[in-house]
Amino acid sequence: MTPPEWLKPGIYGAILGGITVAVIGFGWAGWSTAGGASRMAQTAASEQTVAALVPVCLAMSAADPERVTKIATIRQATTPGRRDALIATGWATMPGREAPDRALATACLAALELPTA
Repeated sequence: MTPPEWLKPGIYGAILGGITVAVIGFGWAGWSTAGGASRMAQTAASEQTVAALVPVCLAMSAADPERVTKIATIRQATTPGRRDALIATGWATMPGREAPDRALATACLAALELPTA
């Protein structure tokens, strides 16, 4: 038995159509793999967490009796070192945590209107 003449072009068309749909879907239509979606969700959650904690950092800085001195120290630091200077103040270490959050320190600098770069 011989296969019909239309079978070979039909298979090629199906393969090329599938590739085209995948390229258009993932490239322009916004499709995402499970891993990509998970990374996007993690990034969004981290950004929202930092945004929610900035007021805590600002409150800690406002309540610090040595605020003026610490702000002056941060301003005197080189621009790339300002985040580390803010971390040294303790304002980027949340209550209940042992280590400071570098992303929070960067956001807190922006909220304090102390340029980071």
